[in-house]
Amino acid sequence: MDWLNYHHLRYFWYTAREGSLRKAAEELGVSQPSISAQIHQLEESLGAALFRKSGRGQVLTDTGKVVFDYAEEIFSLGRDLLGAVQHRDAKLAPFHVGLTDTVPKSAASEILKPVFFLPEPSRIVCHEGNLGDLLQRLAAHKLDTILADEPAPSSAKIKAHNHSLGACGITLCAPAKIASKLRQGFPKSLHGAPALLPTEHSAMRRQVDKWFEERVLQPKIIAEFDDPAFMQVFALEAQGFFPLPSVAVESAVKRYGFQVIAELDAIQSEFFAITGERKLRHPATMAVTQNAQLRLFVRS
Repeated sequence: MDWLNYHHLRYFWYTAREGSLRKAAEELGVSQPSISAQIHQLEESLGAALFRKSGRGQVLTDTGKVVFDYAEEIFSLGRDLLGAVQHRDAKLAPFHVGLTDTVPKSAASEILKPVFFLPEPSRIVCHEGNLGDLLQRLAAHKLDTILADEPAPSSAKIKAHNHSLGACGITLCAPAKIASKLRQGFPKSLHGAPALLPTEHSAMRRQVDKWFEERVLQPKIIAEFDDPAFMQVFALEAQGFFPLPSVAVESAVKRYGFQVIAELDAIQSEFFAITGERKLRHPATMAVTQNAQLRLFVRS
């Protein structure tokens, strides 16, 4: 059985990360020839070149990029291992969560809240991005779970399992004066009214657009957002209405003073925990899922 020399891998990782032998040597406190020799031995054991010359410097080969990604994961897990052992009394093992950029932060906060009340609580590490990028991180075991407002597509070329957390309504909100005006004659009052909406790639935007279309309504779209949190901040000055998952409305009302116009009938916002395994095993993922299914979305 072949064994990987992690000492060689560490020297390669530092060199690739720092971008040069000189910087890696300064960081590690060893000579450049020593690092070069270690990397050469790693290349021989793998049977492939990891760097190629480019001008006066060196860049990673395709194989080098793959090895670097694995090295990043390996040494990240090593740091987690040390942290788990050194802080075992605190029992704060890391729980890496991916948040799609279309999930409102207030909704994510409510969903993740049970993690802090586990008998052995986890330290939550949040990573935000689009679903495609987060799925790649999940496949590389860099995430324990992903919170999303849409399921992982069946066309995804990685192993991912969708666990429904539940669904809630979609509510239109606005600053107080705008909300009071738009409640009169709703929903016709929305026609031509200034609207702040999620960007077109989001699941909520597709549902809201369909709801408008079915009622022959054309609001005046004045801004679109990938980040629902920024949409709320912008709404304070833009004087327009915007949609939110109903589970996030209470927080928006308390924090920004928004008022509810109405909850849209017949459409809902659904949330998912996406994992690399069919059966949930991570205690934090299990707590999040069970709380959402039994309490959070039933209430909302």
